Amino acid sequence: MNKYKFIPLEFQTYIPEEQLRRAKEFYELCNRRRTVREFSDKAVPRELIEMIIATAGTAPSGANKQPWKFVLVDDPELKHKIRVAAEAEEKESYERRMPQEWLDELAALGTDWHKEFLEIAPYLIVVFKEKYRIEDGLPQGGKQKKNYYVDESVGIACGFLLAAIHNAGLASLTHTPSPMNFLREILQRPINEVPYLLIPVGYPKEGTVVPDIQRKPLEQILVSNIPSASA
Repeated sequence: MNKYKFIPLEFQTYIPEEQLRRAKEFYELCNRRRTVREFSDKAVPRELIEMIIATAGTAPSGANKQPWKFVLVDDPELKHKIRVAAEAEEKESYERRMPQEWLDELAALGTDWHKEFLEIAPYLIVVFKEKYRIEDGLPQGGKQKKNYYVDESVGIACGFLLAAIHNAGLASLTHTPSPMNFLREILQRPINEVPYLLIPVGYPKEGTVVPDIQRKPLEQILVSNIPSASA
């Protein structure tokens, strides 16, 4: 068993007033984040997207296995193929798979099976979760090695990714056409990788509007004063 070398922790401390100020600023930044479905085709520097993905890669993961791959797509032909395949699945879902209650919820947000943003946004980040690792060769002859808490780890990394996108002054959308196996086929990813999330990234189209929705207030999401077991 290989053991990690342990090094001193690099940790910045702040006085309480500074902690609260930083927490409020970060909350206000995140609270301005909105899902965008209307993108501009304005170019975004690839270096910026790569730094954003590098930030996502700093997320914690089970046993530090980092079971994620971020496939960056900017080729127009590939984006078109992804749109065609995604819309086929979405059309089937909207017309046959989804119960009426779900359709009613989506109708309030103004969504349908048309996904033109998949071609307009300058970049698509396709997140794959690595079910297991393949070591000592190709999938046909390699040895499978277990990853741990894969869904949880990749979910946390996606949270980092979305925050980094917003922090950089870009817009995004979390898109999950179901099923998503077509993404592995189009992007020629190995069998141990499963599509997890499809995220268009870019600038919002001029004049973009979003639904006037509200986040739940703190008192609705924070639970405190839990009765003790002896009560």
